[in-house]
Amino acid sequence: MNTTVYDYGMIGLGTMGRNLALNMSDKGNSVMGYDRNETQVKNFITEAGNRTMFASTSLSQFLKALKTPRAIILLVPAGKITDDVINELKPLLSANDLIMDFGNSHFTDTNRRIEQLSSSKIHFMGVGISGGEAGARFGPSIMPGGPQEMYNNIAPMLQSVSAKVNNEPCVTWLGPGSAGHYVKMVHNGTEYGLMQLIAETYHILKTIGQLNNNELHDVFAAWNKGKMQSYLIEITASIFLQQDEFTKNSLVDMILDAAKQKGTGGWTTEDAINLQVPIPVIDTAVNMRNLSAYKNERLLAQQKLQGPKAAAFHSKHELIEMMEQALHFSIITVYAQGMALLQAASKKYEYGLQPAAIAKIWRGGCIIRAALLEDIHTAYTKQPCLLNLMLDDNFSSGLINSQKQIRNAIKIATENGIPAPALMMALAYYDSYRSGWLPANLIQAQRDFFGAHTYERIDREGIFHTQWNTKVK
Repeated sequence: MNTTVYDYGMIGLGTMGRNLALNMSDKGNSVMGYDRNETQVKNFITEAGNRTMFASTSLSQFLKALKTPRAIILLVPAGKITDDVINELKPLLSANDLIMDFGNSHFTDTNRRIEQLSSSKIHFMGVGISGGEAGARFGPSIMPGGPQEMYNNIAPMLQSVSAKVNNEPCVTWLGPGSAGHYVKMVHNGTEYGLMQLIAETYHILKTIGQLNNNELHDVFAAWNKGKMQSYLIEITASIFLQQDEFTKNSLVDMILDAAKQKGTGGWTTEDAINLQVPIPVIDTAVNMRNLSAYKNERLLAQQKLQGPKAAAFHSKHELIEMMEQALHFSIITVYAQGMALLQAASKKYEYGLQPAAIAKIWRGGCIIRAALLEDIHTAYTKQPCLLNLMLDDNFSSGLINSQKQIRNAIKIATENGIPAPALMMALAYYDSYRSGWLPANLIQAQRDFFGAHTYERIDREGIFHTQWNTKVK
């Protein structure tokens, strides 16, 4: 009979839970697992080998095997399943036990669960984790929020299993309450924006430049050695080399062009709207995934709706250079939008987020890790209260110098009838943000005209309403 007392509990022994447990064990932490699925439990025990790991389908056996106060990690699907597990655990736990939700939970659910468990003096932490299966096994970026004293208790474990950049762990306490899950949500929204921008760049290179998949691989592989070095650019280069196992074609050409989503991008858009923070590239990325799902309608529209005749473009080299600058410009604006949302949310929800710390833990392990995050970390370290990343001298000069290329890229895409909405929104965000005057004065006049919503003036203080001349000539 197993009489070992384990440091941590892991509920949910799918690929992520099993890989994270193996990572934890390799770093000197003993782990007891629990899953209702007997196959998952057997796989866990088999893969554990000689490590100090065990698992059970019995919740009571699982809880009895943990050191007290208990520290339990949940890696189960977000939503109702997470609530069901918590409700099952709650009467069996003791004061000062800790539950850590490592799933992609909505931050409002995290707030509710903190409140729900506080009456029983059970601690709850929302912990964002990014890096996929490989990250869980060998080093993810970890975004914990909740009571700081609880974080301090588990910090050695989290630091040991996290990714490292320059020997620095990609984890830090982010703030109270749901701060961790909020940061993870914005991470995922930023991820949506980056992926859409890369996809549009691919579309332009493939359609206008007539690059084949081997050439596309070479382009993205070369970009990954320069200023755009990142995980997403790296895997994009690899994708173009993958052959389909059923045909002799490249796999990417056999994949249906209808993108799926789990909702975190939409959550980012939704809360940005609530906070009145513009994140147009991320919004567009969510909308384009939605539009991609209308495959049958798009095929019908392709036959019915005409676009422009293809315009000639003779230099592949020139197009590749242009798209490199256009994509880099756009990527900067996406990070700027994500950081601006985090800063606004920090004030609204009293998280006390530090943009420099967030950029630091995103440098490794996570899906949006990129060389650019080193510069973002530097920018916010120098100016913790920087209003927008685009106002940093380094980034502003880069945007100014590459704006010609993105304007030309959008022009070429438009002339050829190629949709590039995220690239367009990146430029529109830049142009709108740098405009000291916008035509919103006309919008305010319209609102006052039809609804007496009032307006402010440029020449005096106060709120004004006008009895507009309603005669139509």
